[in-house]
Amino acid sequence: MLIQPLMEKLDALRLYGLRAALAEQLANAQYAELSFEERLGLLLDAEHTTRQNASFQRRLKAARLHQPASLPDLDLSSGRGLDRAQILSLASGDWISHHLGVIILGPTGAGKTYLACALGHAACSHDYTVRYERLGRLLLATALAHADGTYMRLLDQLRRADLLILDDWLRDPLTVAQTRDVADILDDRYGRRATLVAAQVPVEEWHTRLADPTLADAILDRLIHNAFRLQLKGESQRKTRASLAMSISPS
Repeated sequence: MLIQPLMEKLDALRLYGLRAALAEQLANAQYAELSFEERLGLLLDAEHTTRQNASFQRRLKAARLHQPASLPDLDLSSGRGLDRAQILSLASGDWISHHLGVIILGPTGAGKTYLACALGHAACSHDYTVRYERLGRLLLATALAHADGTYMRLLDQLRRADLLILDDWLRDPLTVAQTRDVADILDDRYGRRATLVAAQVPVEEWHTRLADPTLADAILDRLIHNAFRLQLKGESQRKTRASLAMSISPS
């Protein structure tokens, strides 16, 4: 078979990784020393890798993470209060498959959002679907969904994510209606999916920020008792980065 028609057929079949690998083999004489089975194996490996990477990029885009964070870039210095072994364990994603939770606590600027997004990035790399939401904006979306009749559809979308990240958790006290919506979201996910919340408000104050005491009990029961808790410490990462930028900026 002529090479060009073969390449066109690979394009038509969307075997782009295999096509690129075949072009490399044809251009490099050293591959002629390999057996047919070895060369075929390399071609299939290239196609598999290409598809895996494309799938990861699709999951990452769908997650809509607030920051382009990754665990290799995470500051694990002792002053931040993070345990390296625990972070590496969470990065494996086993807690997601077991439908557990993570609670990230810390003052403003401590890096809660970055850590949440880094764990979301790691989850995407392990084939989990992720959805990032700021709680305030999500509650605006639920209010609109009630108004236009799409509330159940929104709940279903939230339920299907393997990992739901709720950032700015309880930054502002919730109304009774908002508390009910949060209870609906977490009730759908409890024991079925994993949830991560990032909050600057201490856990001890959560109950008072939820308008309905009965629903508050249910919400906290679903979040707290089956979750790993990470407490960030140290100076504001924003201030640290700002100081570093000023120190290296040209005079």
